[in-house]
Amino acid sequence: MVKPPSRAGSRTASAPAFPPVRPGYYRGEQYRLEESVGFLMKQVTESLSRAIEARMTTYGLTDAQWRPLFLLSRQDSVTASQIARSVGCDAGAMTRMMDRLEDKGLIRRVRSADDRRVQQLEITEEGRTAAAVVPYVIADVLNAHLVDLTRAEIDALRSLLERVLAAGRRECHGAGQAEDSE
Repeated sequence: MVKPPSRAGSRTASAPAFPPVRPGYYRGEQYRLEESVGFLMKQVTESLSRAIEARMTTYGLTDAQWRPLFLLSRQDSVTASQIARSVGCDAGAMTRMMDRLEDKGLIRRVRSADDRRVQQLEITEEGRTAAAVVPYVIADVLNAHLVDLTRAEIDALRSLLERVLAAGRRECHGAGQAEDSE
């Protein structure tokens, strides 16, 4: 926990103990949220998500529904927990989402031939039709957001984001290893 700054005139209070910041572009004492690459990436992600969700409602899908439906359309048969891991949500929430998609007739649950306790998810023909519009909506929304960039700039942006993501994964993986060794 970070201690609050000492009061002016107090001689007994010590300087706050801030966590270390590795050398790089940002410095803790000069950090400004509005200038943060992370903050800008989050804003872009939220803008994309809002635009895609607005467009998907035209096709009767919410933001939470089109993602698993699209993933399911790209695979044969999977479980709700496998889809949940892919979209980054908990299995309970995904089960409720699958209930809604099943109620809409977009997916069906089928008992696994290998393990009767396991239910596989399969997309229906209606689900395939609904999922078919997803890449078109996403492409259109992305093109709208990238309209002011050249093809070379888009390629450079993708490359930079891939490098940032790779560094973040190394950081998370390294942090996990450090915790495991303690």
